[in-house]
Amino acid sequence: MKKVELNKKKKQDALLNTAYHLFTEKGFQKTSISDIVNEAGVAKGTFYLYFKDKLDIRYKLIAKKSAEVFKHAYQELQKQSIDNFEDKLIFIVDQVIESLNDSPTLLKLISKHLSWGMFKNSLVEPIDDAQRNIYDIYMDLLKNSGYEFDHPEVMIYMIIEIVAGSCYNVILTKEPVPIDELKPYLYQSIRLIIKNHIIS
Repeated sequence: MKKVELNKKKKQDALLNTAYHLFTEKGFQKTSISDIVNEAGVAKGTFYLYFKDKLDIRYKLIAKKSAEVFKHAYQELQKQSIDNFEDKLIFIVDQVIESLNDSPTLLKLISKHLSWGMFKNSLVEPIDDAQRNIYDIYMDLLKNSGYEFDHPEVMIYMIIEIVAGSCYNVILTKEPVPIDELKPYLYQSIRLIIKNHIIS
């Protein structure tokens, strides 16, 4: 990476990291663009080189953090000897849930927008390779599964949304049950979603 590109990336990362810190500490509404640039130590004009407004940096931050969670889960999968496609997907989901369980601040930021980190046609343009690669990783898993799927994008969207939707309150409030009690039911539902999308 050239020095100019490296400097740009450092400034963008500084803005994203600062926004993450402020959004999770003060809340999105109470954080201003001035707060972000002042704490990041960059000029206000620099902010607008990378982001349209405060909402834009929030969207990009959610997509980036979601992608990092998926990437970490996939890296953990690489260390396992799991052959079955369903088991691979369940393992990834389990890793994602554990990441969110370990970091309630991350969970609150991502809220119910976990799928933003996955899709190439999501609301925001990918801002780094981690985010760009997640979709490709999923497509590779599908290709090597030994199955043919009906609407695989719909399948993964439903799985991610059911995970995000069911885990949010469970992790934060332990209601209606703690996360470890929910997991078997959640994984059973995911296996049914996969089964319903396999073309026999």
